[in-house]
Order: sequence, then structure tokens, then C-alpha cells
Amino acid sequence: MTPTSTESDSLFLDFQEGLAGRYSIDRELGRGGMGIVYLAREVHLDRLVAIKLLPPALAARAELRDRFLREARLAAKLTHPNIIPIHAVEESGAFVFYVMAFVEGETLAERVRTRGPVSSAEAVRILREAAWALAFAHAQGFVHRDIKPDNILIESATGRALVADFGIAAAIGDAIDERIVGTPEFMSPEQVLGGPLDARSDLYALGATAFFALSGRLPFEGANPTEVLARQVSQPPRPLASLGVAVPRKLAALVDRCLAKDPALRPSSAQALGEQLNVAIEPRRELPVALRAFVRRQARLDGGGTLVTGALLLPASVYASATLGGSWGVWTLVAGAMLLPITYLSAAARRLAKLGFAHQDLQPAFAAELERSREELQIANAGARATPAERLLAGVASVAALTFALAWAPPLLGGGVGATAMGHTIFLSFATSVLAGLGWLALVQRRRDVDTAFWSKVWTGPVGKALFGLGRRTLGRAAPANAVTHRATELSLGLAGGELFESLPRATRDALGDVPRVLQRLQEDAQALRTKHNAVARVLDEAGEAAAGQGYAEVRAHRDALHARLGDVVSAMETIRLQLLRLHAGSVTTQSVTTHIGIALEVSEQVSRLIAAHGEVEHSLAGRRLPSLPRPSALTTTPSGAQRSVTA
Repeated sequence: MTPTSTESDSLFLDFQEGLAGRYSIDRELGRGGMGIVYLAREVHLDRLVAIKLLPPALAARAELRDRFLREARLAAKLTHPNIIPIHAVEESGAFVFYVMAFVEGETLAERVRTRGPVSSAEAVRILREAAWALAFAHAQGFVHRDIKPDNILIESATGRALVADFGIAAAIGDAIDERIVGTPEFMSPEQVLGGPLDARSDLYALGATAFFALSGRLPFEGANPTEVLARQVSQPPRPLASLGVAVPRKLAALVDRCLAKDPALRPSSAQALGEQLNVAIEPRRELPVALRAFVRRQARLDGGGTLVTGALLLPASVYASATLGGSWGVWTLVAGAMLLPITYLSAAARRLAKLGFAHQDLQPAFAAELERSREELQIANAGARATPAERLLAGVASVAALTFALAWAPPLLGGGVGATAMGHTIFLSFATSVLAGLGWLALVQRRRDVDTAFWSKVWTGPVGKALFGLGRRTLGRAAPANAVTHRATELSLGLAGGELFESLPRATRDALGDVPRVLQRLQEDAQALRTKHNAVARVLDEAGEAAAGQGYAEVRAHRDALHARLGDVVSAMETIRLQLLRLHAGSVTTQSVTTHIGIALEVSEQVSRLIAAHGEVEHSLAGRRLPSLPRPSALTTTPSGAQRSVTA
């Protein structure tokens, strides 16, 4: 029963009388079934404090009173930056209370209710700090039992998140007038059922808190607490991503894992959850504007100029065929179709090189663009599949392209096919293949970014390297240095090592051998490992709760092994860079550098064998099937060369 204002005033006056001389109560801050919180000033130290009073009706029960005092005194020993400290636990006559630090700020619940859901970055920071607090408390043997947005305070001055109410929830336990104690919307299924609780129960409550903070909605709602509790036990929560909120995929999957009904499928500990939150919203490297413009616009032949060029090239080839002979028409078309794109693309590469970018910058730039478009298409066209029209257009485009190719055979072989007939065939087959191909691409583009994927392969492969080299050679002078904050570690190390090597005297370079080739090989190893690691991690993310089970143990081991190998490769590259710096300073010999290069090659060989051995695993993961995988021991053995490179 909610107390009347008279009852509240009476309790306030009686409580203040009992605290006279030690604490001066200012006002009531909040009230709930488990306690009443007052803002007060500690007289002797002249500081603001918050006092939580155990409701008199509960304090009258000796067993609850004793347990509250015992648990609260234990909780007072928790000293952590993200836990509101308890200064004192006392009883004064009929009153049982504890005094804690007063935090100027607002609760997470107030923050969401007044300003709406928090951003992903802010939510991760708050949840990570709450997880750290829980990890510390769990290590001391405490389970909070009432984690919820109202018990997470956000300090105004610093933005720091602090967890409140350690002790009170644990002290109340699981039997007060035969009621389940806690907040129904944030209680774990095992807590609802009155079963044994451990740290994973708090992780469930923190997951529900995260769900509310990110969406402004509760994972389970009902007409009354009993209905909510029943749903906590019997119904799976809605996936956070299904609400249409702008939350990174990894973060949404992590929240869903915390809300697993089976505690074994949740993160193993609050410490593990904090670590996973660190990577769930890893900020993407913001690509420089020049790279973004290149990837999205300049690197492609899909603008208006391409259409105009194609429209002019066809009549020109027909005219050449009619006036100079059939073969002239064919070669005009071939030469134009090859030279004009090469000229345009090499000029685009030249502009990028002039700004100081290298060919190695293109792979991560295209990868970032593909990831961005993949996430957007996944939300915009979830579940879209190939249609009959799509397959029909693909067939028509293939037949027309084959006809176009065969139409060149007579003039190339010196046949006697008429120029007019050949021109008509070439024109019609080419136009048909282009129109059907464009229609097919338009339909496929609904499901996947075919355009970006195609140009990514062009620019990151041998063709792109040649175009970039051609563009750089036309600069006539060295490109200015460019900021490298957008570059992956292995790319930055590779470019830095290459520049150090090139600045050495010719005789020294000859003695060291082809160091740029070694760095390029290591860089490619790192990029391959990073790609494979992300692919495996994506499989685990999409598996959701099941990924925490035994069936995925070897998949997780595979992911961890790829991550460990990536560290070995980057460490080897770092060692080479440092040795080259020392060689410049005259503190090492070329023989020492050569030794470390040999160690790096050993690491690369180990990576090559790892990738080759797990080709079948990667194929299976790409198909979302999980057959028997290699033993974890085979995945995690560290070569001696890798160990030596790390300690060098």
C-alpha cells in the first residue's frame, strides 16, 4: 500500500529525530518496496549523503533485520570506482539503514524516460562500467539480485556509471511474505522460479537493462507483474535487432545472449561480458574523404560518362567497319573498350596517389564499404531471394554476350561475312547483353552490393595494382605523406617498413634481401587472417545463444586461433620495423635484421599451413554448416618462430 502523505511525514519526522546530531535529512529522493532513500547531510563531515532506510514493516521482523545488517556490512567492504560506496550501516531504535555516498546525477531509467534511448556508444560505456562493478562484486561472493536501470546512476560531472543497492537485494533474499523479491521486468528465469542464483543471474538483468537502454522498451511486458514473470520463464525475448533500432550487429547479438533462458548460454562472467562489450562496438576507422570518394565514385565505370562513351563507341565501330573493313570495326570497338577505361581508371589512381595514398589502402577501404552496404541491405531487404525474372535476365545476358563474342570470329579469322551483317549482329548482341545485364544487376543489387564487390576485386587485384602503378609513374615527383590513422596496423607497419628499407644505402639493401616482399607477404597473411577471423566471428554472432553451447566449442577455438595467429604476424612486422630503425641508428647489424626476417618468414609459413589446413572449415562456415572441425590443439599450437618474434 502506498503510504499517505501523513504517514510519510510521520516517518520522516520520526527518522530525523532518531538521527538528530549526526545526520540532517533534507528530503526524500525515492521510495520502493525495498526501501526509502533520503538526501541528508552528515553533520560532522559536512557532506551530502544518501540514506536508505529498510521499511519499518520489514525491519520489525528479526530475521530480516539481522540479515539486512549482516549483508549490508559485507557490501560496505566493496570498494570499486563503479560501485556507490557505503559509509555506514546502522540501527537506531526501530530504524535500520545504511548511509552511502550521494551521487549528483540521474539514474539510467530517468535518462531513458526523459531523453529517449541512449546511443550505442554511450550504452556500451555505461554497461561496461556496470559489468566491471559486478565482476568485482561477484569475485567477493556477492550477487546483486536487483540490477535494473533504476539502480545504475550516471554521475553528472563525469558521466561515470555507478551501481547502487549492493546488499539490500541480497539481504532480502527470496522469501518475504512468500513473495518473489526483485523487479519482474529484469528478473532472470531462475530467480523467478526461486532456484539457486549465481553471477549469471545478474548478467541476465544487465541484458534486460541494456535492452531497455538501447530501445526504450522492455524485453517483456504484461498487464500485471504475474504475467511478466510468466513470460520471463516461458517466452524467448524479442531479438533486439528486430525492433529496428540503430544498434551494431555485434552489440545486439551480445544483448540477446545475456537474455538467454539457459544460464550456460550467457556470457561466462561479468568480466567476460565487459571484454565482449569492448569489441562489440569497435569504432570503424573513419576513412579519409578522398578514399571514400574513390571507392564510391571515382573507382567505377558506372557514371554518365561511361554511358556516353559506350553510345559513341558503337557507332564509331560500325562506321569504321563500313568504311575501312570489318576488322577495323572490331578493332575500333576492342581498342576503345580497353584503352578508354584504362585511361580513366589510371587517372583516378593518379589523383589518389597524388594525395599520398598507396595501393595497399584500397583493400581496407573497399572492405569497409562492403561491410557498410551489407548491413544496410540486410536491414532494408531482409530475406530477399533470387526471383524468376532475375534468372531469366541472367540467361538472356549470357546468350547475348556469347553471340557478341562469336560475332568477332569471322573478321578475326579472315572470313567473308559482310560488314553490314556483322555490324548489326555486334550491335544487337551487345545492346541486348548490356540491357539484360543491367536489369539483372538491378535486381541482384537489392540483395547484395554486386557493384562494389566487382570493383573491389578489380582494384585490390593485379589489375588495380597495375593501374595504381601506372598512375604513380605519371606523377613525376614523390607523393606527399598522408595521415595513416585510417590504416589497419599491418598496413601501417608494412608501409613504414618499406619506406625505412628504401631509405637505406644500396649496399645495405642488397645485403638484407627483398624485405618489401617479406613485408608484403606478412601484410597479406594478416589481412587473410583478419578476414577469416571476422567470417568465423560473424557465424558465431548469427548463431546467437547456440554459439555459447558445446556444439560450437571448436568453432570458437578456430576463431581464437586465427586471432592468435594475427597477433603473431603483426608482432613479426613490428619487429622488422624496429630492427630497420635500429639499423638506421647503427645499433644493430644487417645479420641481426636478417635473423629476424627469417623468423618472420617462419611465422608466414605457419600461417600458410594454417589457412591451407582449414580451407574446408572456411567453406563449411560460409555455408553456415558446422561439420566436425580440427581439434583445438591443432589450432592453438604456437610455433617457436612466432614466440621468438614476439620477444625480439
